[in-house]
Amino acid sequence: MKFSIYQMDIVPGSPETNRKRVQAWIEQVVQTEKPDTVVLPEMWTTAYTLPELETIADMNGEPTKSLLQELAIKHHINIIGGSIANNVDGEIYNSAFVVNRKGNVVYQYDKIHLVPMLDEPTYLKGGQKATEVFELDGIKMGAIICYDLRFPELARSLALEGAQVLHILAEWPLARKSHWKHLQLARAIENQMYVVSANRVGTHDGVEFAGTSLVIDPWGDIVREGSVEKEETLTVLLDLEKVKQVRKNVPIFTSRVPKLYK
Repeated sequence: MKFSIYQMDIVPGSPETNRKRVQAWIEQVVQTEKPDTVVLPEMWTTAYTLPELETIADMNGEPTKSLLQELAIKHHINIIGGSIANNVDGEIYNSAFVVNRKGNVVYQYDKIHLVPMLDEPTYLKGGQKATEVFELDGIKMGAIICYDLRFPELARSLALEGAQVLHILAEWPLARKSHWKHLQLARAIENQMYVVSANRVGTHDGVEFAGTSLVIDPWGDIVREGSVEKEETLTVLLDLEKVKQVRKNVPIFTSRVPKLYK
């Protein structure tokens, strides 16, 4: 399966501008790269303009969800739709949407772990449903959002359900870039899965973001790595047979002894 990741800068507080930019990127990348699946970063419609979200967040995923569905159908691609600020019944969630080639929303996930350092809990509501595996083109996958990366239980639960690819959608700061990279390497190695991450670049409200979107294979080798500062597209072909091979050669899942774990 061929992936294209959009390591984008985000125009703060301007959802319509960002939707147009993503639409233009998709129109271009399907012509030049011909991916099966495209991946967007966290909060790409608004950036972290938390005090403004009450007035600029999508309502029940719209209009962004419909745009992603239209683009998926038009270009016959899967879309890991990053995440957006999403107002549901007066509560604002950090919501990710996954759309398949037919335009069906096959998965929605509301970010569980809110970042105290960014004052997220003041403005956002944490998701109340556990992460789940979804399928694209018959491949089992999972998705988590930014701060979720620090909680290994999420990735492990998805791996135990058979996920072969883990997507990480982020606005991760440059100040913690080493954590960003090493935690992804750990998630890939300990779960023997591909890790595909989309992080933003640029600055907002005094915070510089780390870029460094990554594709890591199930052996823990970095296949592609984005720059720190440049908006760019990362395209890579994943060999899903490698997941099966690594899990066979180092059979950690059959070696587990859960009854002895506390």
